[in-house]
Amino acid sequence: MTRIGEAIALGQQGQRAAAREAFADIWAEIGDGGEPLHRLTVAHHMADVQDDPGDELGWDLRALEAADSVSDDAAVAAGAIGPVAAFYPSLHLNLGEDYRKLGDLAAARRHLDLGRQAVSLLGDDPYGAMIKAGLDGLAERLTGEERPVT
Repeated sequence: MTRIGEAIALGQQGQRAAAREAFADIWAEIGDGGEPLHRLTVAHHMADVQDDPGDELGWDLRALEAADSVSDDAAVAAGAIGPVAAFYPSLHLNLGEDYRKLGDLAAARRHLDLGRQAVSLLGDDPYGAMIKAGLDGLAERLTGEERPVT
């Protein structure tokens, strides 16, 4: 998790290529069968440093798949303050945004709905507010893209 944190920091510092390389190295070690929480974390953050929306979608789908295998005990042991289900609003927000960028508005709306269904699991804190605002923003962007251009 220390190396994953270092790769996340690279991405947050704007060093996207270095972050992608670090995440790729970590992913090569853990692979598709590695610890689900590690796969979730790497894939979720690897998606954030992709330049191509299709690549971003692929990593976000890996994150969602890994989340389905993470136990609440593993999440708590890693420092999460809530159940694994609280990861889903963010995952669905990211997937909705990916599909919107790729022009698949039906899939984007489906993930927006799934994110909104799971949002009650978020705390009343800055993170929860950020995800809720992100879902609202996605809804607005989807509405704007449904309007005919005149």
